Amino acid sequence: MRLQKYLSEAGFCSRRHGEELILAGRVSVNGAVVTKLGIKIDPEKDIVEVGGSRIEAKNDLIYIALNKPKGYVTTCSRERGKIVLDLIDIPERVYPVGRLDKDSNGLLLLTNDGRLHNILSHPSFDHEKEYDVIVSRPVPEEALGKMASGIHLLGSRTRPAEVKRISPSQFRIVLKEGRNRQIRRMVEKVGNRVKILKRIRISNIRLGSLKKGCWRYLTEKEKRELLKNII
Repeated sequence: MRLQKYLSEAGFCSRRHGEELILAGRVSVNGAVVTKLGIKIDPEKDIVEVGGSRIEAKNDLIYIALNKPKGYVTTCSRERGKIVLDLIDIPERVYPVGRLDKDSNGLLLLTNDGRLHNILSHPSFDHEKEYDVIVSRPVPEEALGKMASGIHLLGSRTRPAEVKRISPSQFRIVLKEGRNRQIRRMVEKVGNRVKILKRIRISNIRLGSLKKGCWRYLTEKEKRELLKNII
């Protein structure tokens, strides 16, 4: 097994962050510091350490749904103010799946399952994410149509999306991609501005009545369906 994959499946960090730690010289195998990617280890025999602390594979996988409040950053680094991990009071280490920008709220998944993290975080993966959007002024049908059919952003066109009007200044949109601040940029492209952006669904997992700042474990049924659909 590749070293960065082991760090991910052990629930220590994402595979990408594991690569960064290796290149920074913070990871050792059997006491020897590793600074190159591609090193393979035997999880049954080799001792892996990060910063002098041993990293052991986890047998119990954790899946959490959080209603992220506005003002929290979706990261594990505490250098950027309030982070979503501050809201999860469990002894096990989990990390967020994908992104939800600081000014947005709603559903965020956290896990120590490296496979799930890597698949859902990859921009090419075709899973649905649904958002409730309130804008600063009424949005015309033409603008909704443009967002549904695709808008040219940052050098390429966005994928077609499902868009449904809720009220003159509110709509729901289902995306199958996750560009940086995509919905906010799309709304700006049609001459409007997002006031409130809330994610209400990721794949088969729904936010439901979960209150802001609160979290829950996924049910066994939710986990089975989620993993069946993506892994």
